[in-house]
Amino acid sequence: MTRHNEIEQKLTEVRERIAASAKATGRDPKEILLIAVTKTFPLSDIEILKDLGISDFGENRDADGAQKAAAVPANWHFQGQIQSNKIKSLCTWSHVVHSLDDARHFALIEKSTVHPLEIFLQVSLDGADNRGGSDTETLYTLASLVQASPVHHLAGLMAVAPLGKNPTDSFSKLAEIHRGFIREFPRATSLSAGMSGDYEEAIMHGATHCRIGSSILGSR
Repeated sequence: MTRHNEIEQKLTEVRERIAASAKATGRDPKEILLIAVTKTFPLSDIEILKDLGISDFGENRDADGAQKAAAVPANWHFQGQIQSNKIKSLCTWSHVVHSLDDARHFALIEKSTVHPLEIFLQVSLDGADNRGGSDTETLYTLASLVQASPVHHLAGLMAVAPLGKNPTDSFSKLAEIHRGFIREFPRATSLSAGMSGDYEEAIMHGATHCRIGSSILGSR
């Protein structure tokens, strides 16, 4: 089997599972944006995915994202932990940032603006810092800062299901947080949740953006 055929087969399966999960809760599968996470994978895989109709790609590291975005025009998403010394570079190549959880980082983003960004606020679902995310007490303050920006757009919330916990419970909690959040920020309707091991549960709890890597490209 060629690499192209391998990726095509896995991508088809993921698309079918996304569609089934959406339909199971009365949603239109077109509401779900599939972001192919290409961290550690070569440019050749990204080119295959583009040929197969993927236009959104995710990276966790600034250096890798900058290199790949320069080589492959697409809609590039940054979903890793934000580092202050990488923000200037990050603002040059990414179009969507999924992991803002610190007002100081947003101040640096505003100073480094090259083009408008879609920004998701990462919220912690377990109060721990190991997977990133702000607590709900500071979430609204940060959201107000982003919403007030004349350049950038507050897209919604992002979360990663805590390790060792039932993802259904985690995404149910996230959905509840998001419902309250959009009452205050009604245009921030997007919800970035779900990776290879749990995207079906995330979709059934309202995810609009799924960040999927190994289920499409395999393990490295």
